[in-house]
Amino acid sequence: MINQERLIDTFLTYVKIDSESLEEKDFAEKVAADFKELGAEVSFDNAGEIIGGSVGNLYCKIEGDKTLEPILMSAHMDTVKPGKGIQPIIEGNIIKTDGSTILGSDDKAGITCILEAIRLAKENNINHPTIEAVFTIAEEIGLKGSKNLDYKRITAKKGVVLDSGGDAGKIICAAPGQVKLTGEFIGKSAHAGVAPEKGISAIQIAAHAISNMKLLRIDEETTANIGTISANFATNIVPERVKVLGEARSRDNAKLKAQGEHMMKCIQDACEKFGGTFEGELTHSYSGYKYDENDEFIVEIKNACVNAGLTPELAVSGGGSDVNNMVENGIKAVNLGCGMDKVHTTAEQITIDNLINTTKLIFELIKK
Repeated sequence: MINQERLIDTFLTYVKIDSESLEEKDFAEKVAADFKELGAEVSFDNAGEIIGGSVGNLYCKIEGDKTLEPILMSAHMDTVKPGKGIQPIIEGNIIKTDGSTILGSDDKAGITCILEAIRLAKENNINHPTIEAVFTIAEEIGLKGSKNLDYKRITAKKGVVLDSGGDAGKIICAAPGQVKLTGEFIGKSAHAGVAPEKGISAIQIAAHAISNMKLLRIDEETTANIGTISANFATNIVPERVKVLGEARSRDNAKLKAQGEHMMKCIQDACEKFGGTFEGELTHSYSGYKYDENDEFIVEIKNACVNAGLTPELAVSGGGSDVNNMVENGIKAVNLGCGMDKVHTTAEQITIDNLINTTKLIFELIKK
C-alpha cells in the first residue's frame, strides 16, 4: 500500500532544504504546509525566540477517533553541520550524498515516515486516534527545542520519537540522563622562576581534582568524562585560572546524582588542599529513563513491529534524545530506530528499505 515513489521523493525534497540547528524556518514551513494538506491543525510555539532560532517547534494535530487514546509522533527538524546544499544520491537501495555534506536522515527520515504513514491512513480511510505530530528544533545542540516545548499543547500521554540509528524495529527502552560540569579553577599568579611559592597553580588544583575522579565507564549504566581543560599562560607564570568542561550520564537517576556529587567533592577537596577556589556549577541537562520489556506500551510497539513484518529489538542508548525531556514532562515516550546510519558524518546514509519499513511500523501503530 505504501507509495514508495512518493515516500522517496518526499525524503529527497526534505533533505535538500537547509535546516542546520537554529536555521530551521524554511524546512519547518515546508513540513507545516505538507501537514496542512492532510487537514492538520498546524501551529508554532515561541521556542525559537527563547533560544535564538529562526522558528519555533511545530505542532500538527490530526483529529481522529475520539474514543481512542491520542498518540504523539515526533522527530526533530534540525541537522548538524555541514548541512547546507545537500545533494542526495541514490545507489541501488542506499541514499547518501557526494561526501561533502551530511545527508540529514537524522532526523528527516523520521519526519518523512510519519507523514507518509498518516497519508496512507487517510487515503485508505483507516480508523486512527487523534495524532499529535510534534517536530522540534535545536535537538542537535542540546535538546533545546524539546526542553522549551509548550507541553500544555500536547494532550497525548504516550508516543514515539523516530530518532535512533539501527534498522526499523529497534526500540530504545532505556537512555541516560545527563549533568554538565562547567567552571573555572582559580589560584594565584606569581613568577614561576622567582617566587613560585607565592603562587597557587590552578592547573595543579585541576589536575589533582580530575585525577581523583571516577571517570569514563563507571558501571553498565553510568559514564563520566572531562572533555575540556583550557589555560593560556607563559611557562614563567604560575597559572591562576583554568576552565574545565565535563559531564556525567546514567540511565539510573540516583547514580547520576551520586556521580555528579562525587565530581564536585573532588573539586572541593582539591581546592581545600591547595588553597584555591572554584567558580562553576553542575547543571541538570535531562533525566534518564528505562522501561521494562513487559511495559504495556513497549509490548504494543513490539506487536506493531511484528504486524509490520519486522523483528522487534529492545536496546539501550548511551545518549539522550527529545524522549528524555518528554518523559520528564509526563509523556511515556519511546525512541525508535529508523535506519539512519553513520550519522553526524559526511558518510551518512539510509536504505530505502528502512524508509519503507519505518513507515509500515508507524502505520501499524496508528491504525485501529
